[in-house]
This record gives sequence, structure tokens and C-alpha cells, in this order.
Amino acid sequence: MGCQRALLSSVALLTLFFLVDGIPLHTELRRNKLLLVSFDGFRWNYDQDVDTPNLDSMAQDGVKAHYMTPAFVTLTSPCHFTLVTGKYIENHGVVHNMYYNTTTKVKLPYHATLGIERWWDNGSVPIWITAQRQGLKTGSFFYPGGNVSYQGESVNVSRKEGVLHNYGDEKEWRQNIDTVMKWFTEDDLDLVTLYFGEPDSTGHKYGPESQERKDMVLQIDRTIGYLQENIEKNNLTDNLNLIITSDHGMTTVLKNASDLVEFHKFPNFTFKDIEFELLDYGPNGMLIPKEGKLETVYEIIKNAHPKLHVYKKESFPENFHYANNNRITSLVMYSDLGYVIHGRINVQFNNGEHGFDNGDMDMKTIFRAVGPDFKKGLEVEPFESVHVYELLCKLLDIIPEANDGNLRITLPMLRSGSSHLSYGKLPLGFLMAMTLLRRIF
Repeated sequence: MGCQRALLSSVALLTLFFLVDGIPLHTELRRNKLLLVSFDGFRWNYDQDVDTPNLDSMAQDGVKAHYMTPAFVTLTSPCHFTLVTGKYIENHGVVHNMYYNTTTKVKLPYHATLGIERWWDNGSVPIWITAQRQGLKTGSFFYPGGNVSYQGESVNVSRKEGVLHNYGDEKEWRQNIDTVMKWFTEDDLDLVTLYFGEPDSTGHKYGPESQERKDMVLQIDRTIGYLQENIEKNNLTDNLNLIITSDHGMTTVLKNASDLVEFHKFPNFTFKDIEFELLDYGPNGMLIPKEGKLETVYEIIKNAHPKLHVYKKESFPENFHYANNNRITSLVMYSDLGYVIHGRINVQFNNGEHGFDNGDMDMKTIFRAVGPDFKKGLEVEPFESVHVYELLCKLLDIIPEANDGNLRITLPMLRSGSSHLSYGKLPLGFLMAMTLLRRIF
């Protein structure tokens, strides 16, 4: 009975706010579907040294950003979670590709971390869950963070790749697209996030300037063409918005430089003073010195190498929006573009790498969007990836969670009149009543 009374009270509140504000009670929402596609490690200018007719057609028929600035630290999982939460990394808490525990010293690799629920579910709710709580159906295909539960709720439909998954299999890419099309047409999903692990893998192995990377971009462009063909074939052109973006860029590793960043060669430094270390993962690292050794270690390494920037956690540059999280250790560091950090021994041999300062142009990435709600032939100024989430919520007509983005940054991409029933313009009381209804159910 109490639940019924609460429901009746909520309905009464909703009715009152609709009548007072002149909003029609029987407004029929025309909500378009949304497909967010990420090609991991696609640098902002990868389309400039190869022919990409399908990416080019997206720019002609929709919206292109000159480039997009990812969040720092420019790693796969943290940056992908920013896209679906609208939060800087220090605020959503997925601060690294690896799960780690500074007490037990456990460190798990990227693929294992994808399934560690407590790493992802630590206070932030991604867009899949928010959309489902507001009556939509969502799916995640290989997207980082899409295969765990948040506050006890899981994505309606999801797929997770295996540890030995071949990210570059073009035939499988097309099969994945076919599956996603069925999700939209047969399962009537409203939102799907689709992830491809290229050109990141190829960029790491061969370097961003290699012919192999260029060939992979050609494969990606063919795949975008296949996707566009299937959107049309499945009669989704008029009610599906497509966004293609990425998590970060890629740069060439200076493997043969005479001044490598090597902790094991720093004068007066010893790992005997270190309680916990997270090094040898590209150009960033974390340390916890043993009790009483913080100042000693900091003074030794802060000027140990001109390409290495070491900070106490509380002094880390605020513009990175990274260190103000309890998962960040007492000492945090990153190196200059092209330099990776070597710990006890040199174990990093990639020809390409990311994780550098998100202000470096090689870390910038792409943004393309096309569909019934987007303007045509519009190129917009660069913007930060933290603003994408609010755009996604706007396209889906859902109330966003608290976030660090600003819809005003991306709103000019949309056609006038493309917004449906804009929750962002509704009274606070209405939003509160909607929230109450969601809690009841």
C-alpha cells in the first residue's frame, strides 16, 4: 500500500508540473537510436596519409571535429570510461588499464581487469545503466566496462572478447556489425557501444608512421563503409545516430634514444625504499615509498631525468584532473612524448605508445557523427572527450548523471528542432519527481 501511495503521489506531481508548465501530457517522444563506435588508438590525423572515402563521407553528411582531446591519463580503459560517464578520470576512478591493490600488491593485466567489477563499479554509473533506468534498452559489444554490473545492474546485452582475441580480423568485424544490427532491429535496443581494438594494436607493434598502420586505417575505413551499408539495408538511416570516435592517439617510441628513462640507472635510487610500484606501462607510473622514505625518494627522483616529471600526489597538475582520487599513490609521474618509463629492467619494446600528456598533438583523436539529429557538412572546433557523455544523453533524451561535461560544447552539432522532449529544460521539481518514480521501480 505504501508503494502504491508513493506512486499515486508521484503521478500527481508529474501531472501538476506538466499542467503548470504547459507541457502536453500525451507528447509522443520520437527518440532515435544511437550507436557509439570506438576504434582504439585512432590518432586525429590518421585519415590524412591514406584514402578514407567513408570517413570523408561522414564528414560531408554529418559532423567532424578538427580533433578531440582525450582525458589524462591517455590509456584505454580510463578514456573509454570518461566517454560513457562524462567524468574526468579522477572523478570516475578507473585510473589505469590495470587493476592494482597497493596493500596486497596484486596487479592484473588489461584483459583480466575488464572483468573486475569492483574496479569499475566504484560510485560512477555509466550511460548504459542510466538509460536502462529510464526505460531504454542498451548493449555493449567489447566496450571496456560493459561486462560488469553497476550497483547491481548489468547492460541488457553484452559481449566480451577473450584474452587471445585477434583484434584485427576484418571478417569478424563484419560479423560483429551484423550482430549489432540485429540488436537494433530484432531486439529493439536504443543504445549500443561497439569497440574495435585497432588501430591501437598495430600502432603499438609497428609504430604510428608504419605502412602496417596505414593499411589498418584502410581496413577501418572499409569497415565504416560496411557499417553504413548495413544501416541503410536495415532501414535505420532515418532513426539511427552514428558516432565514431576513439580513446586516444599514438606516438613513436624513441627506443634508441641515448637518454632513456631508466629507474634502475638513477643515481642513489634503490627499489629497497619502495613499498609499491606501478611502472613499465608506457609513459606514466606510480610509487609508494616505504614508511619514512617519501621525502628521500622524492628528492632523489624529482630531478633524476629531464624527460621525467615526478610529483607528490597533492602537487600533481590540476589541469590533468587525475590525481585527486584515493586510488592514486603518493608519488605520480609521467614522461615526455616518445619516452617510456623503465623500472627494474627494460621490458617495454613497443614501437608506438600512448599514455602521454593529453595536450600533445599525437594523443589527440577523432570524432565523427552522422544521423537524423546531426547537422550536415559541419566541422567543429576541438573539444574534450569529457563533453561527449552529455551529447549522448541529449540524443537519447535521458537525464544525465552528475558529470564534468557541458552540453553547450556539443549542442551546436545538432539540428535545430532535433531535440525531442528536452529534459534539460524541464523544471527541477519535474526532474525530482522522475527520479522518485525511477527509485520506486
